[in-house]
Order: sequence, then C-alpha cells, then structure tokens
Amino acid sequence: MKKFSLLTLLIIYSSVLVLGAGTAFAASGLIDSSSVQANVTNQNPDAARPGEPVELTVSVQNMGNDDLKNINVAIEPQYPFSKVSGEPLEKQVSYLNARQDSDDAAVLKFKLMTDSNVSEGKYDLNIVTTAREDGSSSKTVTTTKTIQLEVRGKEYAQIVTINKANIDIAKEEPLEFIITNTGNSPLKNMVVSWKDQKGVILPVYSDNTKYIKYLEAGQSVTVAYSVMADVNANPGLYTLDVDLKFEDYDSNEKSINTTAGLFVGGETDFDVSFSESDQGEVSLSVANVGNNMAYSVKVSVPEQDGYRISGSSSSIVGNLEKGDYTIASFNVASAQAASGEETPGTAKASGAAAGDNASSVSTVSPLKVQIEYTDAKGERITVDKAVAVQMSSPAGTGTETGPGARSSSSLSSYAPYLALVVIAGAGLFIHRRKKQAKREKKSGNTGTGDQKYDSGATRD
Repeated sequence: MKKFSLLTLLIIYSSVLVLGAGTAFAASGLIDSSSVQANVTNQNPDAARPGEPVELTVSVQNMGNDDLKNINVAIEPQYPFSKVSGEPLEKQVSYLNARQDSDDAAVLKFKLMTDSNVSEGKYDLNIVTTAREDGSSSKTVTTTKTIQLEVRGKEYAQIVTINKANIDIAKEEPLEFIITNTGNSPLKNMVVSWKDQKGVILPVYSDNTKYIKYLEAGQSVTVAYSVMADVNANPGLYTLDVDLKFEDYDSNEKSINTTAGLFVGGETDFDVSFSESDQGEVSLSVANVGNNMAYSVKVSVPEQDGYRISGSSSSIVGNLEKGDYTIASFNVASAQAASGEETPGTAKASGAAAGDNASSVSTVSPLKVQIEYTDAKGERITVDKAVAVQMSSPAGTGTETGPGARSSSSLSSYAPYLALVVIAGAGLFIHRRKKQAKREKKSGNTGTGDQKYDSGATRD
C-alpha cells in the first residue's frame, strides 16, 4: 500500500513538471498553438515538360489548436519555373478551423511555365502560407514549405540533313541521313526507315531499316545507305517518306513522320570519235554513252594550236537520247599542212603509186572538241574531249616538202600552157603534111611515065 502511494505521487509530480514547462515555452513564444500545413496533392502532368505549363494542386490544412482566418498562400517560382500570363501566384482562404483533417483542407490550384531549355531533373519550389489567428489582431503564423518538382526532358528528334540532293540513274551511290536529338531527354531504341512510293529508288546491300540503340540529348548520328535508281526511271524529283520511331520516358513508342525530296537523273557522258576527212572537212561521230538524256546539244571546235578552222566552229545537233549518236562536220585544216611545213613525227600514207590521183592521209595531234548540253535539272554542262583525227589532201599537195615538191608544184601551174603549145605544134605539123601531099599529087598528074620511072629510080 505504501509502495502504490509512492508511485502515484511520483507520477503526479512528473505531470505537474511537464505542464509547467509547456506553459513556460508557450509564454516565451517558442511554440505556436496553430500550424498551417501545405502539400502538393496533384501535378499535371506528372512530370513537368520543357516549354510546357504544369498545374499544381495545393492542399492547405490547419493542424493547430486555434482557428485561422485570412490565410494567404503564395508560390515563389524559381528556375526553371516562371509565372504564366494571367495566372496569379497568390491565392487566399478566408477561414480554417482548428485541428482539421485532410478532408476539410482547402484546395487551391496554381499554374506555372517550365523553361524550354531545362534539363531533366528535380527542382525546388517554395510554398509560403501566412495566416492570422482568429480572435487576435496582431499574431500571424507564416509557414514556408519547399517541395521538389520533377522535370522530364522532352523527347524529340529530327532529320536535320540528307547528304545528297540528287542521284544518278542506274548508279550505286551513298545516301546518308543525319538524325539529331533536339529534345532534352535521351532517346532509346530508335528505328529509322524510308520508302519511295514509286519504287524507283531502292537500297542495295541492305534493307531500308536502321536501328539506333541510344542517342543523348543534343547529339547526332549518321545513318548510311547505299541506293540505286532504276535504269528506266524518268528524270525528276521523287519523294522519300521517312519514319522515325523511338521510346519515350515511360517506354511508350512514339513516331515522327517526315518527307524528303531526292532528284533522280543528272549529267551524262559522250564518246567522240573521228569519222572521216575529205579535203579539209572533218566529220566527228558524237554518241551519248551515259544514262541520262542530253538536251540542246552543241558541238564546237575551239581555237587551238595545230589547227585552223574556217567557217562555223559550232554545230547544234539537238537532243540526244541515251545510246543515240549524231555526226557533226567542220572545216578544219592542219596548220602545218596549210603552211607547207611538216611536223616531226607526222605519219603519211600516199597512193598506190607515184603520180596517182589518190589522197594522202596524215595523223596529227588530237583535236580538242567541246560538247555543251542541258541536263535533266536544266543546268548547262560543258564536256571537253580530245579526238585523234587523220587529215587528208590530194596527192602531191600539201603533205610533201623540199625542192621536188616545189618543182612539181611549178610544173603543174604551167601545165595548161604546155598543153596549148603541144596542140599548136601538132596542128602545124599536120597542116604541112597535107600541103606537101597536095603538091606531090599535082606534079604526078602532069608528068610522063618515064619521068615517073626515072624519078622513082632516083629516089631509090
């Protein structure tokens, strides 16, 4: 009985000490009998996105023993959050009862803007509440709570560059897509594919799909293909449908579809060969040996050493389909032959026999030829070629040098006069023979037989 009484006295004494201490703390102002608690109960979206607004639902609850009135709740935004135009950063609650539970709390909504260049992560945000105790005109309660909002980077990628604007027909060419992650979050499990709906442009050595496992924000990757255009394709601009798939932050698949233009067709090539030469006229065979059509083809022989061009130096031959050819002729003479000089190393071929009327042929330095044409894109292209030609001329003229050549040339210039002299001499000789014959006949008719005999004997 004594033990029980002593224990009871100790408990009562301890309680009195504790109550006394609490009263002393309250009197000194170190603890408040009222408390305001602010919590973010909802966030839309669940993670803020760069360049997009985020809406916060704030619950304001009075956890103290005193009723509160004129409660002011303010959001203090700091990077990466800022005020949205037309949306207040402060809101008021007129009254909060003491010792509220969560169901009785006041609910307020605030909207903030997220910076477009922010990196993903968690960022601090302050919520400040100021309240006045009911029944007191001077005492206010201010509470600051710091919360963290998650910012998730924006997943976005784009095809920034294609390395080619055009490809040739029936020719294997590289085609590269440069893909850049222009968002704020890494991209993973990317699938890149493309397709030409007309089936003119197709990949070779692989299919049209490439995979990229991971791509950091701001980084680029090059996806390379080898492609070829159909040999029977019509030149023109073709559309490539490009599809880019990737996984977002929540492993949901997203797709970006875009288009790119690729011109099929371009330049072509020519083969120029010597066709024939006829006393100063040179004929050239011009063939389109490429895979593209050539429009408004012009063949020209520019001024050059070793040759002299008379008359027109250009010939417009029109359009040339691939595999087609034409003949262009020019009045071209070897500068050495025209001047009567022989270039060392020049090869000559004469007729079958000296004095024949056959032509002599000489092989000279290559003839420079220019071909201008318009390609399928409308651009004017110039192609330079060098052609081995053989110049021909009448025998005994132009290709021989030395005194013999000069004598032959001189005799040929006097040939008409010599012919006249020969004809005149022959006429005079015939005339004299006829006149002598007439005299002899006349003398024979008037003389005697003996005279004829004697005369004949004498001639014998």
